[in-house]
Amino acid sequence: QVQLVESGGGLVQPGGSLRLSCAASGRNIFFFNDVGWYRQAPGKERMLVATHTVNRERNYADSVKGRFRIDRDDYGNTAFLDMNNLKPEDTATYYCKLINLGIWGQGTQVTVSS
Repeated sequence: QVQLVESGGGLVQPGGSLRLSCAASGRNIFFFNDVGWYRQAPGKERMLVATHTVNRERNYADSVKGRFRIDRDDYGNTAFLDMNNLKPEDTATYYCKLINLGIWGQGTQVTVSS
């Protein structure tokens, strides 16, 4: 069974940066899946942050455009989310997802606070 494990979350000051990683078990699983990063803040619904398709198209939520970048390493079965100029409103639990298979990771907490 494929599992996703996120890492890289933590506490960062406003204006800071973090890099989230999402590693999948199993071989070659990324090649055939669109990958997404989502986030959920306390009391709010989970929302889409960014996607990276198998056709190498990237899409971002308006709130993170120009600050976040999604990347993938299909041979390494890993996805990344580079987050720059972080704001307090970016505070949330961040989840990655293999979209075609509908598989979620367990999430990693990002807190932006001074």
